[in-house]
Amino acid sequence: MEDGTQQLGHCMVDMKELSANPEGLTAAGVLLTPRLHQVELSFACNDLVASGRDRKPSALIQVAVIDPHELNLVTQTCTEVVEANKDPLFLTGVTFPPDYHVSPETLVKLSVFDAKDKNQDSNNFLGSVTFSIGDLLRAKDERLTLNLRSSDGACAAGTVVVSRLKMGEMEEVDVDHIATDIPSQKCPLVCESASHVCSDRENNPVTGPVFKNPVCKVYRFQTVDSKWLLVREQMEECTLSFSIPKQLLLLYIREDMNRMQDLKELGELSPHWDNLRKEVMTRYGGVISSYQETLAEMDKTSGRSFKPSCCKAQKSLEFIPINLHTQRMRVTCPRKTDTFYDIVTVGAPAAHYQGFKCGGLQRLLSRYEAEKKSFSTAYQCIYYSPEHTAKAQEVLSSVSLLQPLITSLADQLLQAAQERSSSGLKDVLKNLSDKTEQFVHTLKDELVKSALLALHAAQPGYVSKNQRQNPVQTGQQQGHTNCGQNHSPVQDLPGHSPATLVSENTAVCNNVEGSQTTSIREGGPLTLKHQDSIPHQTEFDEEEWDRVWANVAKCLNCVIAMVDKLQEDDNSRQQSAPEQQRADVITSHNNTGDWREQLKPVVTRLKECVTEVVEKAKKAMTFVLLQEAVCSIPQGFLLQQRRDVVFSQALAALACGFIMRLYAGMEDKGFLQQLHLVGLLAQFESLLSTYSEEIGMLEDMEVGISDLQRVRFKITEAKTDDLSDLQPSVCGQRDHFTVEVPLPRLLFQTLPEEIRSGKLLHIFPVLFNVGINEQQTIAERFGDISLQERINHKNFELLEAYYKLLSESMPQECLPSFHSQTDVKELLETLGQNVVTKKRKNVEILWIAGTICRRLNGIRFTSCKSAKDRTSMSVTLEQCALLRDEHHLSKDFFVRALDCMRREGCRIENVQKNIRCRKYAFNMLQLMAFPKCYRPPEGTYGKVDS
Repeated sequence: MEDGTQQLGHCMVDMKELSANPEGLTAAGVLLTPRLHQVELSFACNDLVASGRDRKPSALIQVAVIDPHELNLVTQTCTEVVEANKDPLFLTGVTFPPDYHVSPETLVKLSVFDAKDKNQDSNNFLGSVTFSIGDLLRAKDERLTLNLRSSDGACAAGTVVVSRLKMGEMEEVDVDHIATDIPSQKCPLVCESASHVCSDRENNPVTGPVFKNPVCKVYRFQTVDSKWLLVREQMEECTLSFSIPKQLLLLYIREDMNRMQDLKELGELSPHWDNLRKEVMTRYGGVISSYQETLAEMDKTSGRSFKPSCCKAQKSLEFIPINLHTQRMRVTCPRKTDTFYDIVTVGAPAAHYQGFKCGGLQRLLSRYEAEKKSFSTAYQCIYYSPEHTAKAQEVLSSVSLLQPLITSLADQLLQAAQERSSSGLKDVLKNLSDKTEQFVHTLKDELVKSALLALHAAQPGYVSKNQRQNPVQTGQQQGHTNCGQNHSPVQDLPGHSPATLVSENTAVCNNVEGSQTTSIREGGPLTLKHQDSIPHQTEFDEEEWDRVWANVAKCLNCVIAMVDKLQEDDNSRQQSAPEQQRADVITSHNNTGDWREQLKPVVTRLKECVTEVVEKAKKAMTFVLLQEAVCSIPQGFLLQQRRDVVFSQALAALACGFIMRLYAGMEDKGFLQQLHLVGLLAQFESLLSTYSEEIGMLEDMEVGISDLQRVRFKITEAKTDDLSDLQPSVCGQRDHFTVEVPLPRLLFQTLPEEIRSGKLLHIFPVLFNVGINEQQTIAERFGDISLQERINHKNFELLEAYYKLLSESMPQECLPSFHSQTDVKELLETLGQNVVTKKRKNVEILWIAGTICRRLNGIRFTSCKSAKDRTSMSVTLEQCALLRDEHHLSKDFFVRALDCMRREGCRIENVQKNIRCRKYAFNMLQLMAFPKCYRPPEGTYGKVDS
């Protein structure tokens, strides 16, 4: 064999090079940075001579470029193997990137091999030939027929036919004439015409900041009517893999710092509660410190745009999604517009560094909620359910958002009054009324009232009515009081269980000096001091809160009444008879004074009432969260960190998919209408098993995907067209996040008014899981698959609800059309039947869910443990199924097409990028348990580190 051919044109990729070279690797065999796909070639051979006379050769072609200036040979790629055929037609083509500065002088060397054994890298050399790009361009029909020279220099090895491929519209031609000169259709992300001019993605202001390092593969497949499809795969990394987690970490740090500040502002608390507050603040400080360290480590990895699967358990990268890539299949059919199919591949969002010994988030959270009630008793706290905790966070977020809005609108109202603008007053007053009513409604909750009472009880010197009426006679009696016999000051308030509320004796404990309190952790008894020296506080007025927040509504009514009076007086003066005007000037001067001065007192009072309410509500809700945090020590903080990690990975993947889908649908009016009227479906396909560690991964993933319901997207106009101003940004806090996607001005102006006005766009995430490996076989026969069944049933209901909402909001004509005429409603019925059917490895669930997602303009995601092996099998199967169902791929070519994509397509390049080896991480025993359509071709798998 000739030198340089041992790896069949593929190199080993060193991941260290990726961080050292921010623009991506350009090593042989891995085309990571093609900017202009200027030259695409297809190949065929004739009359090949095999090494053995009694057999036909199984041929493949290795393609290399010879730099005409430096005269060095750089191996590029190779075709698939065509078995036992002396006249092979290769389905896999070759794309040359501009990194090699392809010019008419560029030399291309083709080496043909006979692959006797697919499981061995050694192959018999049959012959080679060299030609220049100029020769090809000058040839008739841009097609060359060249004689192969064997190793001894003789011309008896056969011939090779080289043709230039053109993505675009095609004539109906036979096998030997694939390319024509008809221009192709342009698309938002990849543009190319017969003149081979395409958009430069790195310099494109729309996609440049987000997608990079494309890998391209081209194929030609035959249809049922003997025509030809041109197919291009394009896989890319996404810069959001790192930018979104970094932004989230900053938001987590800021939120926890604000929480610490809120705790400080609770004021003076009894020694018991003050000690607990200090402990909680210490925990927050630890989380902040850990996140700051992680952020610093992530900053050191600048230039990388994906995390390889071999780094999935690396602590400094635990917030980064595993192996996040986008993949697009572009299909060109005779006399038809090009069609695109997109998918996002990512490793299952999970906390790999923290491990799965005790399960994943779903199981840990359920266990934690059950244990938290006992913690609340041990720490003498009120137990708040997850719903109450979420409500407290919602109230804090709402008042923090609404207070500055109300203040700003109040100032605008005074400005309009100063200008005596009736229309201005009317418009501002409407907005002020809406926001104030929303503010009052937010605070009309018994949780706030009960929390204020609990906070009052936690302050120094609190003694309840019962204690004042029945004082304890001796310190000894007090020290042995039965906690269960005393009545809690908040026990009878709605929304709380008497069994879990703080007892009256707890209120007494609040007044004990810290030195007299024995820690619950030490298991010692509580010893209490005599209460005679503690001054009594004023009894808590339970109706005070009702008066305070009701005053806000009353103040608003006063403002509205004053504005109405001012406008009525003004209208009356304008309608007065001319002869009365002179007298009115004298008698009504006091009534027609400055509007601003007359309005200012009631507006000021409104702002003061709002400030007072915010201060009380903020303290009350902070105290609720303090008690929740106390009950959470230390497990709750660890769970929150795990949830932060999983959510970060999920959000990065979602943002990537959203942006890809947005760019693809910019010219689709139906899609844009659906985007702002209803929102987008995000369908996650998972191939995890329900056995061993992967159960924990699936439990993590379930919670992470569900948490995406808290995310909204907002499309904004970029300040400039500079790439730095087109980067997506994240704002908000844990209970709600907004991802802002800036677009260039010209592109932004094409959007519907609702989107341009800043309407928040909703996402509807759903997850379907079907395990396919040998571990799933064990789970189905000897274990438990209830987790998978529950997930699929629950998410089927979510998908059904989304379709119902979509059907009620917009006509079916706005949805994309497909060749397959099966109705979405019928597909849903079939999916529902499959979800409840007891069938092993029922992958039809995944196929139908994916089909429904594409029918509903959704975003498709596919995941397994590392998004490398099982994911590759699923993506390639889905692509070939689409070619079969939507583009009439011949049945005879289906398996060949599938093998081509798995052997030489983008997914094997993904494996190479991740583990520096072109082998899927399967063994023969594992594959025996796989559904047949998920098995890779022979010679592409082996025992490797994944």
